[in-house]
Amino acid sequence: MKGIDSVDLSDKFKPGYEHVKGGLFDTVEKADVGNGIIKMMKDGVTLLCWADPFFPEPSTPEFIKETAHKVINSGEDIHYTMPVGRLSLKERIAQKMNKKGYNLDPSRNIIITPGADAGLFFAMFPFIAPGDEVLVHDPSYPNNFQNVTLMGGTLVRVPLKKSEGYALNADEFEKRITSKTKMVVLTNPNNPTSTVFRKKEIEDLCRIIVKHDLILVVDQAFEDILYDGLEMTEAALLPGMWERTLVVCSTSKGMGLSGYRVGYIVAQDGIMDKLYGSAVAVIGTSNTLAQICAEAAYENDEFIDAYKEIFDRRRKYLYEKMNRVPGVSMIMPESSFLAWVDVSALGESGEVVQYLAKEAKCLVNDGNNYGEQGAGHIRIVFGCLKDDDLLFDAIGRIAEALGRYSERSTP
Repeated sequence: MKGIDSVDLSDKFKPGYEHVKGGLFDTVEKADVGNGIIKMMKDGVTLLCWADPFFPEPSTPEFIKETAHKVINSGEDIHYTMPVGRLSLKERIAQKMNKKGYNLDPSRNIIITPGADAGLFFAMFPFIAPGDEVLVHDPSYPNNFQNVTLMGGTLVRVPLKKSEGYALNADEFEKRITSKTKMVVLTNPNNPTSTVFRKKEIEDLCRIIVKHDLILVVDQAFEDILYDGLEMTEAALLPGMWERTLVVCSTSKGMGLSGYRVGYIVAQDGIMDKLYGSAVAVIGTSNTLAQICAEAAYENDEFIDAYKEIFDRRRKYLYEKMNRVPGVSMIMPESSFLAWVDVSALGESGEVVQYLAKEAKCLVNDGNNYGEQGAGHIRIVFGCLKDDDLLFDAIGRIAEALGRYSERSTP
């Protein structure tokens, strides 16, 4: 029917969706929303905005391809797995987690999810009701903010300061706790800053969480690749935390299996029983073939070490290039393949992002998408592109363009 697409139903949506935009009617700056990015790719823009290792080039390890081919070519039917995930995959995950000090029962403490985004939403969903307050550090992963509002909760931002190395400050969390506070959401290592939160920071925060009887959801999607001898502190293993913590993990980042969409949640069985019982209704069943491939990856995960070597030399190259540009500064990444670059001396970060897309033919992320503390920053994903030379060329174009922008900005 003519005009049906323009019917306004804005008053029918639940609170929390009033500011959500998918790019069909407005320009949306987020790289993972809308179709604008497809046009940019066709126009030759290099995408350094998706936390997807080696995107857009083929990068799946041969042995994982062989696993997929073997299953497909065998003629074996691929049916649904149980909504909680393949037990054999969960057994592999339990082996990995138990080496870190857990004591997981694969049939009671792990659920497989269609990626960590679905896992993060699912971990929060059973607890957040309208009016519940959720503490989220800022800057942080955008879905940490949006999930709260979509569920009808009240988002309470806790600023992380650049001057303090984006460290967690437990006092800043505690002074924002009220009788309505129910949850803390933590991303460690942090996206976008790549910060690995130190043991004392996690311990101090967890004492407050236990003291005030709160739930902790901790997103550990970037846990597999850390630099300079840094180590992960598992919040769930600290005193009083196992019974109140949900850990969300992924095969997308360290393993580079982003398109396979396999993640998982770890929690005590009192929580897991509720997740098991509602999985079909909330997130559905994870892809069977992808789970089989993920299992193969956990059986032979040494390839992550090679990825770390690649990203290590890239972070150092990018750090040197960015810090040579007048008015630009960058902290050395502590994990993964994310760079958090301060361009506040040049101007508004959204304008810088648009300038780089035009002048450097590179799309990076606007820091404003990562919270109020993201203003004046851009996020560069140096894990994109398989060939180092192509990545270094893109970084060179960005540095040169920022240099010209700096000259233009200088009175």
